[in-house]
Amino acid sequence: MDNTTTKELKTPYTIQLNGDDPEAKRAEIRRYFHETYDAYELLFETLASDEAYYRRADLLRHPLIFYYGHTATFFVNKLLLGKFMDQRINPDFESTFAIGVDEMSWDDLNEQHYDWPAVKAVKKYRDQVRAAIDDLIDQTPVSLPVSWDSLYWIILMGTEHERIHLETSSVLIRQLPTDLLNPNHQDWSISTETDTPAPQNELIPVSGGTVTQSKDRDDELYGWDSEYGHHVSEVSDFQASKHLVSNREFLKFIEEGGYSNESYWTQEGWDWVLYKKAVAPQFWIPQEDGSFRFRSMLKAIDMPWSWPAETNYLEAKAFCNWKTEKTGLPIRLPSEEEWYRLLDFTKTPDVAEWEKTPGNLNLEDAASSVPVDKYAFEQGFYDVLGNVWQHTETPIRGLPGFQVHSLYDDFSTPTFDTKHNLIKGGSWISTGNEIIRSARYAFRRHFYQHAGFRYIASDAPIETPDDRYETDPEVIPYCELHYGKEYFGVENYPEKLAQIALNHAQGSPKGKALNIGCKTGRSAFELAVEFDSVIGVDFTARMIRIGVELKEKGYTQYTLPEEGEIVSFHQQNLQELGLDASRPKVEFLQSDISNMKSLFTGYDLILLDTMLENTYNPQKFLDNVHQRINSKGLLIIASSYDWQNDRTDREHWLGGFKINGENATTLNRLHELLEDRFTRISEPTDIQQVIRKTNRTFEHKVIQVTVWKLNG
Repeated sequence: MDNTTTKELKTPYTIQLNGDDPEAKRAEIRRYFHETYDAYELLFETLASDEAYYRRADLLRHPLIFYYGHTATFFVNKLLLGKFMDQRINPDFESTFAIGVDEMSWDDLNEQHYDWPAVKAVKKYRDQVRAAIDDLIDQTPVSLPVSWDSLYWIILMGTEHERIHLETSSVLIRQLPTDLLNPNHQDWSISTETDTPAPQNELIPVSGGTVTQSKDRDDELYGWDSEYGHHVSEVSDFQASKHLVSNREFLKFIEEGGYSNESYWTQEGWDWVLYKKAVAPQFWIPQEDGSFRFRSMLKAIDMPWSWPAETNYLEAKAFCNWKTEKTGLPIRLPSEEEWYRLLDFTKTPDVAEWEKTPGNLNLEDAASSVPVDKYAFEQGFYDVLGNVWQHTETPIRGLPGFQVHSLYDDFSTPTFDTKHNLIKGGSWISTGNEIIRSARYAFRRHFYQHAGFRYIASDAPIETPDDRYETDPEVIPYCELHYGKEYFGVENYPEKLAQIALNHAQGSPKGKALNIGCKTGRSAFELAVEFDSVIGVDFTARMIRIGVELKEKGYTQYTLPEEGEIVSFHQQNLQELGLDASRPKVEFLQSDISNMKSLFTGYDLILLDTMLENTYNPQKFLDNVHQRINSKGLLIIASSYDWQNDRTDREHWLGGFKINGENATTLNRLHELLEDRFTRISEPTDIQQVIRKTNRTFEHKVIQVTVWKLNG
C-alpha cells in the first residue's frame, strides 16, 4: 500500500464519465481505483490479529476474511463475464469469495462449507488482482464518455462496489470485540466532540412541491441500476425535525418503556425485539447501574449524547409511533420522495456543485458521527446529508424505465421484495457513488448500518409499493414456463425433464440431487417428490428468488405481458401442482457452473438444464463432474446445443463447428469428455420447450436429453 490515508478519498468525490481527454481520464480512473483499493486495505489495518478476520461479528454475515477477498473477486468475476479477462487468477478464491453478503435465502452462510484461506494468501491474491487491473488499464484505450459496455465501466463498478464494502465492513468491525482491534489507529480517529450537550429538537415546516427523480444512461456519473429511470411525484406540505434524533432524545423512548411496549412496534419489529431481547440500539452498551456506554467503530466510549441515535428501521419506526402517542401529531419517517423534497427545500446541491463537502461525509471530519447540531443547512435544518444514513418508509423498487446491467443483473432486483427499505443521505464513511443525489441503497429493516433518522409530521398517506407480483421481463417467461399454462399441446418442460430423470433413477439411491440451471425451480420441486433433498442452483439470484418464495410461502405471483402495456396477473401455488410436500426438501443456491465450489458433491443425480450453452467454459464443469457424483450416480444433460459467442467464446464451444471439413457436434464431444468415467445408458431424447414472451410471441426450442451413469 502506498501510505494512503483516509483523507485521500475525498477528491474527487466520484469519477465523471465524460470529458475530452481520454488519457487524462485513464489516469483519473487508475488513481480512483488505487485510492479505493488502498483505503479498503487501510480499513483492515484496524484488525489487531489474524484471529479478527475469522471471528463472525454477525451471525447473518460471513467473517471479515470473506469481505477482504470478496471485493477483489468481484472485479475478476465481472471482468471475466464481460470478456475483458480470459482466465482466472485463483479459481478457488473466486468461488469462495463470490457470494453471500446480504442474508438472502440463497446465500451460503454455513461455515462447514468453507475452509478459509490465510490472511497472507488473500493479501497476495488482492495484490495479483490489483496488478491485473492495472495492466488492463495500461492496455485498453479509453472512449469517452465511458459507457455501460466499456472495460472502464466494469472497473468503476468494482471500485464503487468496494466503496460500498468499505462502509459495510466497517459496521462489521464495529461489532467485533474491542480486544481484536487496534483502537488508536491514527487514520480512524473518532470525533473529540463527545461531551457537548444535545440540542432540543423541534419541527420545522417544509412546503410541498414536485419531486423529480431522473437519471439517464448518458448521465455524467456512474450509477447502479436502481438509480436509472424517471419518476415525478407531488409531495404535500409536512413538518420535519430540525435535527436527526440524538442519543439523548432517543433515551427518553427507552426510559418510557419503548422496548417493552408492543403497541409501538410493527409485528416484524416486535418479533425482532423478542428474538434479539433488545433493550437499546445495537451500539449502546448497557451498564450494571442502568446507564449506557457507546461503541464507536474501534472502542467503547462514554455516551456522546449529542451524536445521532443509530438504529435499525424497526427501532426508528417504533420511536415515531411512541412520539405520535406523546404529541398527538402524525409522526413518522419520511418517504423517499419527502426526503428528496427536504433536499430541494434546503437548496442542497449535488456533488458536482459542491464548493466543499456540506456535511459529515466522505471521511472528511472523523471516523465517527459528530453532534447533530454541527453541520447546518439552509432553512434551519441540520444534517440533511451526512453524519448517519436516514431511514425512510419506502421499500426499494425500480424507477419507471428501470433496466439491469447485464454483468450485474442481481445488484438490485433481489431487494425488490418489499423487505428492504431505502436509506438516504450517507454517513461519515460514505464515499463515491454513495453520496450523490441519485444514490439509492436499501437494507433489510432489522439490519444495522451507520444509520439513524429524522422524523416528520404529516397526514399524507405513505405509498407502500407492492412488488409481490414479479415483473422482471427476464424472469416472468420462466415463471410461466415452470408454473403456468401449456401452449400448443407441448407438455410442461421442467416437469417433463424431471420425470425423465426420476424414471432413470428408479431402483437407484435417491438421497441427494442437484439441479443446475434450475431457473425458477419447478424441476427441483419435482425431483424432491422422490429424492430426500434437492439443491437447485442457478447463476442469477433473479431466477432463484422465485424458487425461494415458493419454498417459503408455497406460492408466487407474476405479471404476464399481453399486448403493449397490457399485462395480466397470475398466482401459482405448489399445493395445486401436488408439490407442497417438496418444500422442506428443496434448497436454492447461487453458483457459477464454470467455477463451482467443492461443497457441491455427494449427489446420486445431477440434472444439468440448458447450462452448457449458457456458460463461458462448459468443459470446466464436465472435467470435474465425476467428483460430484456418487458411484453409479446419474448425470442428465439437457441442452439446445445453441452456441453463441456472446455467452461462450467460440474456443470454448463443445460443438457446432467443423474440424478438417467434418462436423464436430456437441453430442460427440460429450462422449469424448465423459466416456472414460461414464456410460450413456439410453438413446438421446428430444423434448420441446415453449417459452411465452407475449400473448402472441413465443420461443420454441427442441432440447436434447442424454443420460449418463458414473462407472462403479
